[in-house]
Amino acid sequence: MKGFDPKWRDLPDYILGVTREIWEERNIARLNEYYASDIVVRSPGCVVLGNQAVIQATLATLAQFPDRQLLGEDVICSGDEETGFLSSHRILSTATHAMAGAFGAPAGKALRYRTIADCAVRDNQIYDEWLVRDQGAIVRQLGVEPKCYAAELIEWEGGPHSCAEPWTRARDVVGRYQGGGNKHPVGARYAGILQRIMDADMAVISREYDRACQLELPGGETGHGHGAAYQFWLNLLSALPDAEFRIDHMIGRDDPGERPRAAMRWTLSGTHDGWGAFGAPSGAPIDLLAISHAEFGPRGLSREFVLIDETAIWKQIALHTG
Repeated sequence: MKGFDPKWRDLPDYILGVTREIWEERNIARLNEYYASDIVVRSPGCVVLGNQAVIQATLATLAQFPDRQLLGEDVICSGDEETGFLSSHRILSTATHAMAGAFGAPAGKALRYRTIADCAVRDNQIYDEWLVRDQGAIVRQLGVEPKCYAAELIEWEGGPHSCAEPWTRARDVVGRYQGGGNKHPVGARYAGILQRIMDADMAVISREYDRACQLELPGGETGHGHGAAYQFWLNLLSALPDAEFRIDHMIGRDDPGERPRAAMRWTLSGTHDGWGAFGAPSGAPIDLLAISHAEFGPRGLSREFVLIDETAIWKQIALHTG
């Protein structure tokens, strides 16, 4: 690839290799090479500026989870060597909570959770990133509900006026990557499904989802079939009845040896005025940042991976209600 170290065969090889070097081979200093000095990393819990802040966060995570492995399940990408790439990298992590940190006293428990990282890449360097980790899955495996964890995190970070502020559109930082993905028909198909769901056309699930679909959902939950899809999307939408849905990035791929698949980064912005995924209505303004992947088979959408950080939503609610 033009501008990249010749050891990388293609962009997925680069993304998987860099992740392995940094996290599993512990070459953390390589972040100075692989991450731009002015990178913006947005996650639902906060916005991090610069690769030195990324290095600090990486060290803190590895201290708590020293045996963490990052198993790359897929890299769905768009772009080219001239304009730059955007990779949507889905990771299944395994780790043991061995040291104290942001997740409390060491529990010694073995964890399993997913992350999706959208990385803008050019000339052998990542220069913009959006990262959604299933924090709800982590804390539940540690025996804590996301709502309780969010409240504890606020206190641990110094209280409502000192804690790290969750990502919202108002607090977002505009980075160098301005692309919207590609116009592949598989991406457009998945975007259309999500749009119709957000418009409350739930019948689209029976039309577009395979009856035997597998759903990997927030909190580390796995569901199967139309009923699980209905339940998840209804619970989410009913909690934010006035939410504005927006697709920020869309990729479709149809590669040899792979099922047609799509990666979508999207947001819901609205008011927590309904019962649903986040309990009793609180009136809190909510900005929800999500990334999802979908695979299609001969009978429709066969596998879907939806990543939302529930703890960041509960943190917004807690900061609003006190």
